[in-house]
Amino acid sequence: MPKTLERDLGLFSVFAISIEAMIGSGIFILPALAADIAGPAVVLAYLIAGLLVVPAALSKSEMATAMPESGGTYVFIERGMGPLLGTIAGAGTWFALSFKGALALVGGVPYLLYLFDVPQSITTPLALALATLLVVVNVLGAKQTGQLQVAIVAVMLAALGWFAVGGVPTVQLTYYDGFFDSGVGGILEATGLVFVSYAGVTKVASVAEEIEDPGRNIPIGILGSLAFTTVLYVLIVFVMLGVTEPGSLSDSSAPMAVAADAALGTAGVLAVVVAALLALISTANAGVLSSSRYPFAMSRDNLAPPSLGEISDRFNTPSTSITLTGVVLLLLIAFVPIADIAKLASAFQILVFVLVNVALIAFRRGAMEYNPDFRSPLYPWVQLFGVGSGLLLLTQMGTLPLVGAVVIIVAGTVWYLAYGRSRVDREGAAVDAIRRELGSQAVERTREAVTPATDGYEVLVAVPEEMNLANERTLVDVAADLARPHHGSVSVVRFDHVADQVPLDAATTQSADDIEFEARTDAMAADFDLPIRVSEVVSHDTRHALAHYIDSTDVDMLVMETEPNGLRERLFGSDVEWVLAHTDCDAVLVDPNRTTTTDRHATNGDDSDTGLGEVNVVTVVTDEGPYDPAKVAIADAIAAAHDAEIRFEYVVGEFGSDAQRSTLDDYHEDIASLCSSPVRTGFLRPDDGASDLETGETDVLVTGSSSVSLAVDCPSILVRPRDETTPGWLGRRLERRLL
Repeated sequence: MPKTLERDLGLFSVFAISIEAMIGSGIFILPALAADIAGPAVVLAYLIAGLLVVPAALSKSEMATAMPESGGTYVFIERGMGPLLGTIAGAGTWFALSFKGALALVGGVPYLLYLFDVPQSITTPLALALATLLVVVNVLGAKQTGQLQVAIVAVMLAALGWFAVGGVPTVQLTYYDGFFDSGVGGILEATGLVFVSYAGVTKVASVAEEIEDPGRNIPIGILGSLAFTTVLYVLIVFVMLGVTEPGSLSDSSAPMAVAADAALGTAGVLAVVVAALLALISTANAGVLSSSRYPFAMSRDNLAPPSLGEISDRFNTPSTSITLTGVVLLLLIAFVPIADIAKLASAFQILVFVLVNVALIAFRRGAMEYNPDFRSPLYPWVQLFGVGSGLLLLTQMGTLPLVGAVVIIVAGTVWYLAYGRSRVDREGAAVDAIRRELGSQAVERTREAVTPATDGYEVLVAVPEEMNLANERTLVDVAADLARPHHGSVSVVRFDHVADQVPLDAATTQSADDIEFEARTDAMAADFDLPIRVSEVVSHDTRHALAHYIDSTDVDMLVMETEPNGLRERLFGSDVEWVLAHTDCDAVLVDPNRTTTTDRHATNGDDSDTGLGEVNVVTVVTDEGPYDPAKVAIADAIAAAHDAEIRFEYVVGEFGSDAQRSTLDDYHEDIASLCSSPVRTGFLRPDDGASDLETGETDVLVTGSSSVSLAVDCPSILVRPRDETTPGWLGRRLERRLL
């Protein structure tokens, strides 16, 4: 029989868990460090920090109600953003909690020593001893009862409340002179420093599966505790700075005890010291316990070595993970100054909260199953504000935090590429969201491409002097099909090459072949229901002449025959490629019959002057991401002209995920809805053997890449759109990677 968890945590429990997770080093240690940066404006810094946590609190509240069985910041980000950013988030959160635990111990010991006349030099050794004790306790699996935690929270709140309320009458407002002397930069830097004070607000998400009515109690409990703690912090800092002379707090390693002495006397000092010790030891223990869970969880997801996910048979705890966390904690205490610990802890937490906000957007926009009981208001603006404000704070905190964040990102990326990528095959909701956005953009580009032009659409058929008559007819046939949806016209121009030794004036007299060409194309024009103009251009350099003609007449589409890939083309370059590179119009290269290229340039014959012939199926193939909009428009125009069916074939080696298959199916449906002809869609695998294309059902093949190698015995059209119709370099890379 499966076991279930009883949802027995109510709103008060959620409120208490969040408050207990927040109150610690953020108020007992950081005000003095922040006051050195922002002066009395540190009060404002605490208020701003509390407000900037709101987006992450809303995002995590929503994700906790959608995935109550998962819990944990790492899991939310890994599922939302994928294993790469999950690795970065896991490492970032692990280090943030480790730094927070170290900060609590390094900052908490001075409160213990405040009552005794001992040298401050024993602070670090004593902090190391306490850290070692906490690590051993966690390895052994000793448990602290819920009643003890409730008692600790009650004592802390009672002492802090007494300090905040009882100290107000002794505040001297003159100590707040020069409130904004530090400027906006100083306030933002201080805000970034104290940001970690609110990091525990979302801890309740880790027990979301035990909360009754999570859609109501999680967001109310998190936001309510955040509001309560923000007001409490602001009031405490206001009192601390208002009862002590400017600069005096920074001279003490126990600033709140100094302020309590000034405001409440000896009794107040005792109350604050007791509260500080309870809070900081509880915070340090929670840091060891919580941070050790991240390498443990990453190991279970194959993003960290299996040993970190093993449960000790002797102690029934993840002893390896806890020990590793303990080593990091001891190193931080021993070698990193307290101010740097605080900055790095906040920097890592800001980075993680940025990813939390992005993860929510990914869940909302992706196709992954996601049904939260609570939805963040003002989505996505709140989340975008959280991302932007977090990145802004990182840039204002100085070099060390910014470097620390970059190091975590780079180290996490390297670790994932070297270790995790080969061991996981998951993709996050963000990948699917980006994939769908790319698909939507491709559909919109296609919508524009298939929309008929409003004026003067012209298709140019460029004809060399010697061309098989059937091929010539095929080019004109294709051009007429492309011009017809736009109510445009076709210009058939033959470009005659004259040797450099012959003056152009001497070549203007029409030959019998020229007269025959004009008569033939004039007769051909009578078969079409749109204007077809015929002319000839004589030049010493036909490719320059063609490029000049296109530029001077504002041609919209160029139709040419493909060139054989012979030795001359490989050595000296293709005239066709040169023209395409030096003109600015869409182009199609027509190969009347790909399997009979040896006689494409045969001399005149009149038994195959049939153009495209009977067309029942026009197949569009892509192997580099979405179908180019020009290909879709051209295929639709040809199919409409012949009452044919369009078949979209997507070449894909294998589907990376079910989400990718679903996105491509939706993309095909959207593309089909834009076409005026009947549409069928399918997927081709390079190693599948025989396909519909190879068995002769395709009458016209439309491709956009010569890399598509298919055995077809029909005319093929290679589409070369102008650059403006395709996405940029990054867009193309993403489309090829994700679609």
